[in-house]
Amino acid sequence: MSIIRSVITGVGSYLPERRLSNQEMTTIVDTTDEWIVERTGIHARHIAADGEKTSDLALHAARAAIAHAGIDVQEIDTIIMATTTPDNTFPATAVTVQAELGLHHGVAFDVQAVCSGFVFALTIADTFIRCGQSKTVLVIGAETFSRLLDWTDRTTCVLFGDGAGAVIVQGATGEGTNADRGILTTHLHSDGRHRDKLYVDGGVSSTGTIGHVRMEGREVFRHAVVNIADTIKESLTATGMTIDDIDWFIPHQANKRILDGTAKRIGLPPEKIVVTVGEHGNTSAASVPLALDGAVRDGRVKRGDLVLLEAMGGGFTWGSVMVRW
Repeated sequence: MSIIRSVITGVGSYLPERRLSNQEMTTIVDTTDEWIVERTGIHARHIAADGEKTSDLALHAARAAIAHAGIDVQEIDTIIMATTTPDNTFPATAVTVQAELGLHHGVAFDVQAVCSGFVFALTIADTFIRCGQSKTVLVIGAETFSRLLDWTDRTTCVLFGDGAGAVIVQGATGEGTNADRGILTTHLHSDGRHRDKLYVDGGVSSTGTIGHVRMEGREVFRHAVVNIADTIKESLTATGMTIDDIDWFIPHQANKRILDGTAKRIGLPPEKIVVTVGEHGNTSAASVPLALDGAVRDGRVKRGDLVLLEAMGGGFTWGSVMVRW
């Protein structure tokens, strides 16, 4: 049976120039390098420069993905941008990227699912391609998350950083089997009962301010390990595969303890997990494409590999995407 598959044909990423190490963090807030590394696995994070906007980071990543895919930018008919930190309340930051790329056709819009945003956006791209709405989609996860931080709160400010990642997704013909190249299955979830466990205490219609990140760390950890494991099992059940079939697990880079806990729960060998959180911290919607870009460009992810992407974010939101590379 011939079907349409959504194939990732290009990847790209960008980190701001300024690197904020744990040692430098000790001059900002009461903490130590040892405390941060032991609890999170993070050694540094990157911070956007003054005047550097989320759209600027997104454009760097987008251009890298376009070049990697080897396509003409005018082939792009859809831009889906995952971000919690838009340039403006409106319009969508995606339309700024669209204009800067010189595109005057198609559709561009933002998706807000916090750290799960890229997985949500990639799932939407897959749906658009399979139903014939789009042929070539630019999917971006980009954040200037540092601007939401309370730099006196050591439980949150040490965790997050800024960055962007992007992919080009294009339609291709498949045979309808697990051997097809492209996205094989996607699964998304939300549960608003837990929205107060990870949130920002400001907003347009509530306080009229931007606000700061607030988090119940233990509760987020507990839900993350369970929810991530469950959505991984969903992907395996949907495709009839086992954990041993997975070549690479590329999760949201939130906290190495969460990654380790998830791996233990599902029986996934640590050597199959792509971990980049140590260098850039939690970059929210940017973290999955950042890690994916790194693993593709250093040769770990190769054509034919089975790759499982996963994320969980405030809301709670969570989801997974299984891709045959």
